[in-house]
Amino acid sequence: MKYPADLLYTKNHEWIRIEDDGAAATVGVTDFAQDELGDVVFVELQPPGSEVARDEPFGAVEAVKTVSDVYMPLSGRILEINEDLEAHPDYVNTDPYGQGWMIRIALADGAETGELLSANDYERMTG
Repeated sequence: MKYPADLLYTKNHEWIRIEDDGAAATVGVTDFAQDELGDVVFVELQPPGSEVARDEPFGAVEAVKTVSDVYMPLSGRILEINEDLEAHPDYVNTDPYGQGWMIRIALADGAETGELLSANDYERMTG
């Protein structure tokens, strides 16, 4: 498993890349999460403009094994969704930190980042 050091992580297995001097972020699921899910066959995301509170679902991932909600790591408004996932949900499996990104958000409260995990902390958590 790989956990890039420039990202932050949640206990629910989402990653977040802070951008635009803390005003925005990109979110996806971790390598650990995609491995646990198995082959992803469908990704459903809330539309741009949706306001979602931290720890609330912003979408769902359907895999061969199961359907799982994906949770907002930080409160904010969805600016953009990865429309490529409609035709290529497998990007979540093959490139979870690149082509498999899910949403881009405008952060409502940058102070919430203090509650996220570093790559080392996340790796210890997932064992």
